Amino acid sequence: MRRADRLMQILLLLRGRRRTTAQQLAQWLEVSPRTVYRDMADLMASGAPVNGEAGEGYWLEAGFTPPPLSFSAAELSALEVGARMLAAWADHATADAAASALAKIHAVLGSAGLAPAPLFAARHHGYPRERLGGITAAIHARRCLAIDYRDEAGQASCRTLAPLGLFFWGDRWTLAAWCLLRRDYRHFRVDRMQSIQQNDTPWPDGISLDAFLHHADVGEPTRRHLQQQMSQPWHQEYHAWKQD
Repeated sequence: MRRADRLMQILLLLRGRRRTTAQQLAQWLEVSPRTVYRDMADLMASGAPVNGEAGEGYWLEAGFTPPPLSFSAAELSALEVGARMLAAWADHATADAAASALAKIHAVLGSAGLAPAPLFAARHHGYPRERLGGITAAIHARRCLAIDYRDEAGQASCRTLAPLGLFFWGDRWTLAAWCLLRRDYRHFRVDRMQSIQQNDTPWPDGISLDAFLHHADVGEPTRRHLQQQMSQPWHQEYHAWKQD
């Protein structure tokens, strides 16, 4: 990330928060706290309406409105490719939302003249993408799922799962979950689920996606990467809103 872009990102991250520490900013921006301290000193020296100091946290003065966001051609191209991938492999509601958001961005920025990104995602017409929406809703609501499942050997079983996260592997989705039948963490291919239904089984205590990643032994770099994604401030605000 260019330094000018990082300074703008700091202002956006501070907006609407009472106080944000350098450690939080460093985690979100993937830089060292020392870099954040230097950036904050430069922002203050340039007259940006930032208050605070190292060890105390930082905040913006009331009434400050950052300048409008802008995207580079490369950033717009990346968003377009992401929307194509979602259109090919996500559930219909998510795919439609991605396409709508991208259209709004292009319309506001007047970017219709940009060359299309030469990266494409072929649609798998036989994949049961319609199942993803219900699973995603159950994950957000912390609701258990009752599924009829057929494994790789063709063996059928009925399971009750506490769903934790969906993962895409290029040609399939898998669900990370706590299996109440096995009383352990398991993953299940979405295309092998024969039926899916939310039920009222109480959510088990102490389970988490992070514990699943430990159990699956995905490796520390992968686990840190996923943790960083879920620690982004917009995710934290969403979960705080859900708990209110």
